[in-house]
Amino acid sequence: MRDIKKYSAWDLLHVFVKAAQPFPKHQRKFWMSGFDDEAIRNQQMFWTKLSYVHNNPLKAGIVSRPEDYRYSSARNYILGDHSVLEVDTSLAGHMLP
Repeated sequence: MRDIKKYSAWDLLHVFVKAAQPFPKHQRKFWMSGFDDEAIRNQQMFWTKLSYVHNNPLKAGIVSRPEDYRYSSARNYILGDHSVLEVDTSLAGHMLP
């Protein structure tokens, strides 16, 4: 994870140099500090996390409905639209062996 953050930040350096100004120890800042990974343990947790992800563009004010964001899997789940990204929605929320 550290390397992914490091190298993707370098690729976008010029855009994010300004974002680093409030952080004296950083020359650039792209990612938030730290990350929390968490295994999906049950159906309720799956839908909670999926809803969070789908609502991010809405919360950011980019769209008025989650399925309006072109690159969101909300389009797959809500509209059945697999034209941008194919997502197997048939297993959504099922426990896998």
